[in-house]
Amino acid sequence: MTGFARRELSGPWGTLVCELRSVNHRFLESSFRLPEELRSAESDLRQNAVQALRRGKLDCTITYRPAQDAALSLEVDPSALERLIGQLDKLERTIPVGTVDLLEVLRWPGVLKDRTAAGEELLTATQEVFNGALTDLCAARAREGEKLRAILEQRCESLETLVKQVQARLPEVQSRLTTKIRDRIKELAASADQDRLEQEIALLLQRLDVDEELERLSGHIAEIRRVLAASEPAGRRLDFLMQELNREANTLSSKSQDLETTRTAVDMKVLIEQMREQVQNAE
Repeated sequence: MTGFARRELSGPWGTLVCELRSVNHRFLESSFRLPEELRSAESDLRQNAVQALRRGKLDCTITYRPAQDAALSLEVDPSALERLIGQLDKLERTIPVGTVDLLEVLRWPGVLKDRTAAGEELLTATQEVFNGALTDLCAARAREGEKLRAILEQRCESLETLVKQVQARLPEVQSRLTTKIRDRIKELAASADQDRLEQEIALLLQRLDVDEELERLSGHIAEIRRVLAASEPAGRRLDFLMQELNREANTLSSKSQDLETTRTAVDMKVLIEQMREQVQNAE
């Protein structure tokens, strides 16, 4: 299910902008691009996405612009610095490399810590801006889902009409086939046992009977409507039903001895393929 959402949030700590994009995907796959200050929030954000979405490829981009007048309170972690210096001393005794740059030491992860009160506020704000964007994204996907539901309902109605057309032609097709067999025997001037002839005709009609396929098609259409009316995610089940519809339409086409029925079966397969393409967008 495709969708896009953008939220922006500002505070004493600066400005956060969250952009979410989702495209069709068989499963749920999330990708996060976060600034270094927000890396610790990724796990919680990912969990929120899992709770809100079921399918789709989600791309999240969060940008952070610190406030220009934000007062930073930086502090050196003595224990981390001590461990780093100890390792540097060992390395220098083993491989003399010259004087160590203090700025490089301070850049080492964990040595310099941000003690500003805005740290926790920033993470809380990140959750807020992401959840807001996620809500907007779900709303956009829901609107697209309603349009998709209407399209599938329309296709179901068209498919149901075609099924009824084939059902209405069945008596005529069977009668014409029976007459054709009898006329062929007369043309051959062959004498045939009447009882045996009736048995052979019955067996032939049974092999060519498509009542079962039409009933299953109607059943699958009813199941599609039930799934569309339900509130749970329906994409995978609809995908399976498309496969079943296509299988029955293929069988109908292969059994058919009537040109009009064959054409109708082709029309069915066209509709089913259109539905299958749309179902790939469903959650």
